[in-house]
Amino acid sequence: MSTRLRHREDVDIAHEIQKKAAIWGALRTTAIGLGLVAIGHYSWPVFKRQTLAFKGFLVSGFTIFGLVFGAENALMAHEVRQRYEENLLRREARFDLARQGIIATETEIAKWKANRLKSLEAESS
Repeated sequence: MSTRLRHREDVDIAHEIQKKAAIWGALRTTAIGLGLVAIGHYSWPVFKRQTLAFKGFLVSGFTIFGLVFGAENALMAHEVRQRYEENLLRREARFDLARQGIIATETEIAKWKANRLKSLEAESS
């Protein structure tokens, strides 16, 4: 698989993860916002006199907060996982290349990854 295709797949996967987390974060914080507005409406007379538009503004603020931070947290967690896996693979490449007596440059690591991918594909088919 070419680097461009792999990069495109990674972007699509990250987008899906971010989209799902944004939806769940928005739903969760919308429920919290609605609950707090309802509690405020029934327990605080000053809040009860506020307009429906203001209360809707508060709930939409909660919704946007959950959407943004839910998506951001999920994307950061995904990037950390991806970086960890990439570092493990690079470490394995450096050790294997060192055993062969080859200096582990970026080019050599890329060749090692390509050879490893080919050998894994050959084993699976």
